[in-house]
Amino acid sequence: MMELKSLIRDVPDYPIPGILFKDITPLLRHPGGLALAVELMANPFRGQGIDAVVGTESRGFIFGTAIAQALSCGFVPIRKAGKLPRATHQVAYGLEYGKDTVEVHVDSLKPGERVLLVDDLLATGGTLKAACDLIKRLEGNIVGIAVLIELVDLKGRNMLEDQSLLHAVMEM
Repeated sequence: MMELKSLIRDVPDYPIPGILFKDITPLLRHPGGLALAVELMANPFRGQGIDAVVGTESRGFIFGTAIAQALSCGFVPIRKAGKLPRATHQVAYGLEYGKDTVEVHVDSLKPGERVLLVDDLLATGGTLKAACDLIKRLEGNIVGIAVLIELVDLKGRNMLEDQSLLHAVMEM
């Protein structure tokens, strides 16, 4: 775990003053670090019959597609508003430093499909809560939430209806 933590850079005052951004690009560049991160995120969900991995834009796409491949299932992107070409469901939410809206195609999941939600980081919980709301709107069954990093001081897990679904590889 220390090796993975050493591959994450702190960037103060990004994207706005007062925010300490966790830069995962050194981890992504490191072949062993990337492979280990994906395995640690995927392993708790092996053999659980996951039908789809859902990842949030943008860094959730990186881990989500790799985890979907590791679990032999498909990937569904949750994108920022205006990025998907067909009919979508949308949810607006608050960020640590503003507001945003995410969306998913209305036909991305079949009712009852077993879903693993993936993102790189859990901060205030707004993005993951919005993603959970979208998955529920599609009648997906969320069986787990995997994040690489949880910023525990921000208490984002409190935004989740079922905190027991959360698997964080690292707490910072």
